[in-house]
Amino acid sequence: MAAPKKDKDDFPWWLAAVVLIGVYLGWQVVADDLYLQILTTLTKGVKTTVFVTLVSFFLASFLGLLLALGAGSKWLVVRQVTRFYVEVVRGVPIIVLLLYVAFAMAPALVELRNWLGDLVGLDPIRTRNFPLIWRAIIALMVAYSAFISEVFRAGLQSVEEGQIEAAKALGLNGWQRFRLVIFPQAIRTIMPPLGNDFVALVKDSSLVSVLGVLDVTQLGKVTAAGNFRYFETYNVVALIYLTMTIGLSLALRRFERHLRERETAK
Repeated sequence: MAAPKKDKDDFPWWLAAVVLIGVYLGWQVVADDLYLQILTTLTKGVKTTVFVTLVSFFLASFLGLLLALGAGSKWLVVRQVTRFYVEVVRGVPIIVLLLYVAFAMAPALVELRNWLGDLVGLDPIRTRNFPLIWRAIIALMVAYSAFISEVFRAGLQSVEEGQIEAAKALGLNGWQRFRLVIFPQAIRTIMPPLGNDFVALVKDSSLVSVLGVLDVTQLGKVTAAGNFRYFETYNVVALIYLTMTIGLSLALRRFERHLRERETAK
């Protein structure tokens, strides 16, 4: 069966429907004091959601790049350790990683810190001194680094071998080849899926609520438990996440279109 023909000027009816829903919920916020009260409460968690997302994504991207480079290492041990990490982490649900890091890894890290601190004369700390928000950030970093590493690996492998050989012929060392030749070309392939992972992380950041971190979702749970207006509360929660994710998705599509147009112009 032939795929339906897509018109490049096809009107985005889905976006129109989302906008209408947003307008309806926005009107409810303006017209209904309950909605306004709920929105005022939940917006306090937006800062936490944004902070967790940005820090986790930055750390996961850095670790993911290191893993991607490790996957292409000339040393077999490094390649195998990298593959082991990626496959294990990708096979574990994110919520399980959150719980494992928060209640198993964090105490172990505190014990390690105290052992090392004892060698240099530092005072010991307790597990409760390890903030839950940073346990959540570490868990999301570990989870997403495995997925992002595959994005980087595919992008780096998309660079033609001839480009790398030409860089070698010019006398560039490994770091110079990566910085001046490989990465600038790979980033065009990397950006779209990397952007999708960022949007996905915005949504998955809601899982930190299981640790009691006061993000949008946790504040929604607390608010609904207090006023028993679950329908109104979770409408506002959904509206906040839709605003963030759809706004980011549209911005990323525009950025990708800009990259394609610039490539075409060349």
